[in-house]
Amino acid sequence: MTDQHPENHLAARITERGPIRTIGVIGMGYVGIPAAVLFADIPGIRHVYGFQRDSTTSGYKIAMLNRGESPLKGEEPGLEPLLKKVVDAGTFSCTPDFSKIADCDAVCLAIQTPFKDHADLLPDFTPLIDGLRHVGANLTPGMLVVLESTITPGTTVGMAREILEEESGLVAGRDFALAHAPERVMVGRLLRNIREHDRIIGGIDRVSTMRAVELYTPVLTTGRVIPMTATAAEVTKTAENTFRDLQIAAANQLALYCEAMGVNFYDVRAGIDSLKGEGITRAILWPGAGVGGHCLTKDTYHLERGVQSAGSTLDYPKGMQSLYTLARDINDFMPEHMLHLTKAALAEAGKPLTGARIALLGWAFINDSDDARNSPSEPYFKAARAAGAEVRVHDPWVDPATSPDLPDGGLTGDLEEVLTDADAVVIFTGHAIYRGLVPEQVKRFCGCERPVIVDGRNIVEPEKWVEAGFLYKGVGRGEWN
Repeated sequence: MTDQHPENHLAARITERGPIRTIGVIGMGYVGIPAAVLFADIPGIRHVYGFQRDSTTSGYKIAMLNRGESPLKGEEPGLEPLLKKVVDAGTFSCTPDFSKIADCDAVCLAIQTPFKDHADLLPDFTPLIDGLRHVGANLTPGMLVVLESTITPGTTVGMAREILEEESGLVAGRDFALAHAPERVMVGRLLRNIREHDRIIGGIDRVSTMRAVELYTPVLTTGRVIPMTATAAEVTKTAENTFRDLQIAAANQLALYCEAMGVNFYDVRAGIDSLKGEGITRAILWPGAGVGGHCLTKDTYHLERGVQSAGSTLDYPKGMQSLYTLARDINDFMPEHMLHLTKAALAEAGKPLTGARIALLGWAFINDSDDARNSPSEPYFKAARAAGAEVRVHDPWVDPATSPDLPDGGLTGDLEEVLTDADAVVIFTGHAIYRGLVPEQVKRFCGCERPVIVDGRNIVEPEKWVEAGFLYKGVGRGEWN
């Protein structure tokens, strides 16, 4: 065996191990939980372990998952019934015991990779490194290791490989398979996305790629596998989120232009979108109060770091800011714009921002979810408070007991409490409950002659609110602003 080509040696190791029957998923969050339960529901799978640290902030997930109860709140169709099914069937369990990795044929890492400071382009890989060390310490010959985390291009063949080899004494591509298969999910449709989206799979070699294809193919329904190199897979993931962020920034900038020119962005968008025909693409996304979540707010920086770390010369206009980081700046500006709209509306109503009572509706970054990571509501909240406003926050999904980064002063699910005596109602999240707000009822709660409504998600009808006595402002609504 020792004289074989590394890929032949790895192929022999995998043949000795046989089909993938036991799987480990490290990180029980928005990516890891749906991935684990889908694996556990594959016929022939013996067991799937969900690995979760028993920490003060997230250890509560272990008992919940083992009861068949999802710690992910909000609308996630099918997730909890499938979780209960695989728990009852005995094919899934959650554990803090990382030594059980040694029992697995394949291990996936679904761990967050944020940036502490975007300016230095240094991601906080600490949790990912810890996960890799756990895997490396329990790695056995013929095992498949897959990184699902979004990572800087070059990480799989670089840092990840080095840590796994250092901890295990084994060689990637010879003794074990290593691949990157980035998640492509959105909260609110996790199971559907995993099943239906095409799966990008990039191994460090052909054998690693094929073993990862074997792992993921059974969970796909309409989705297909797209194989490539590990680094190409990393670029694909970071670039697709960067492009989406760029498209949102284009919509946001156009919305600001429309406001400045006194026209309705949504009329303009409908007009542009009406141009159709062969070779014509005019896709425009929606503007809003800001971009949040774990992915779009940082994947641009992974892509930028990847090209800067590549070691080759980038041919690009000298001294010019990256188009992608400029898009990030535009999207990061939108909560500030929301504050500008609030201040302007209050001034028209004869009230200063200082001392104003603001009802901030929505702390999650996306509709009907409890995901509040990098919520655009947070910078607005801090800036409004710094300007002397009193800000109360409502969200029907975010649980104060289990959510980090809650607003200073708390958060409540009592909408009436937040609306009572408010001078301004500011909508940051398009939760279904806010779409059903009745202007006359909200005005009674506010209790003032001319309250303000600032709509950051275009979910209320301006005419109805103005007729009820509100002063309206909205992102992209230049005809009203």
